[in-house]
Amino acid sequence: MSPGVLRGVDRAAFAVALASRLRRAGVPTGLTSVDDFVRALAASPPDSMSSLYWAARISLVRRHTDVPAFDRVFAAVFADPPPLPRSQRSAPPTDGPDDVYVRVPADTDDAGPGGGLPWATVPPAVAETPERDTVLRLPERRPSAHTGLADRPFDELDAAQVTQLGDALRAAVAGWPTRRTRRHTVGSSGARIALRATIARARRTGWEPVEVVRARPVRRPRRVVLVCDVSESMRAQATAYLHLMRAFAVVADAEVFAFATTLTRLTVVLRHTSAAEAVAQASAAVTDRYGGTRIATNLRALLTSHHAEAVRGAVVVIGSDGWDSDPPAALATVMARLSRRAYRIVWLNPRAGAPGFAPRVGGMAAALPYCDRMLPAGTFQDLLVVARQLQSVTCTDGRKWPTLTPAPRIIA
Repeated sequence: MSPGVLRGVDRAAFAVALASRLRRAGVPTGLTSVDDFVRALAASPPDSMSSLYWAARISLVRRHTDVPAFDRVFAAVFADPPPLPRSQRSAPPTDGPDDVYVRVPADTDDAGPGGGLPWATVPPAVAETPERDTVLRLPERRPSAHTGLADRPFDELDAAQVTQLGDALRAAVAGWPTRRTRRHTVGSSGARIALRATIARARRTGWEPVEVVRARPVRRPRRVVLVCDVSESMRAQATAYLHLMRAFAVVADAEVFAFATTLTRLTVVLRHTSAAEAVAQASAAVTDRYGGTRIATNLRALLTSHHAEAVRGAVVVIGSDGWDSDPPAALATVMARLSRRAYRIVWLNPRAGAPGFAPRVGGMAAALPYCDRMLPAGTFQDLLVVARQLQSVTCTDGRKWPTLTPAPRIIA
């Protein structure tokens, strides 16, 4: 069809006339299909008979058995119809009145239940299948990038994959919930009357409170404090945990600390706009990285520093495997003090997801009674689950998570 075939023709009138012909031929064509056809002609004006054919067929045909009738009407309207696909020159046999599905050969000889695939979702290669090829070939579906890395340990990930993990963690923490505070502010949706503001406005009307000012409670995000272990036993998880801390520091305005033998504040460093630069500066700031572990000493240093007020009423997240050179009794003492000040305590253990895991290490067993929840954090998927779980921790209904009990045997 030359470009001037439909020149000067009203697209809406042309679509209505063609739909009327199709309805008389038995093809159910509604107003929605006609509107789709008009929009298709406006979005992509046909420059050939083939393009007009496919625009009309995609817009006006909804059932596979209606394609032969559509072809006959199209051939009657236009003197030079395009060559039809092989699958449309001879209509395929159907087993019944329902032609919604098309059969797809299976790779095995096992006969099981199933009605095939919807013909409207068959890949384009099916309609253009050559004469000699009678097998329907479906496109290969592969897992997404996140799904492929879900269960891989951190030590098997390269730098680009760990950076991808950091981006996914930031997206997971983006909807950080808020909590109701005791403060109130003026708002039309409030249920409480702001007495002082109402009296102030009554001065304009002779002390008659014509306009009542209402107040609503102020909502703020629950404060989060992350303290992560970067000692030698946490070498494989250290970089991933830095990305976790950066996600909370950037999105949830959290206070983040790293420790091995000493405590290092990384809140300002990890808020850098570049994730790679932030992690590099954080690694350089932790001078005792990949050294020993002193959990009790560093938690005590946090509670006695000028950052101790950040812990009050906050969700404290401790990321460590529990191996501690300090005595278990010292860790139990500081954890008891921390539990009285914090809102919730969540412990992330990279080994908690292993089959048959039991918290039998001395430090872990001593700290567990004061934790509200211990979560596994050894894979990509574990950290994404942790980000979602921490959002549910901020509930303000007063309920406390069930306290975990330590294992009966303790290994010092």
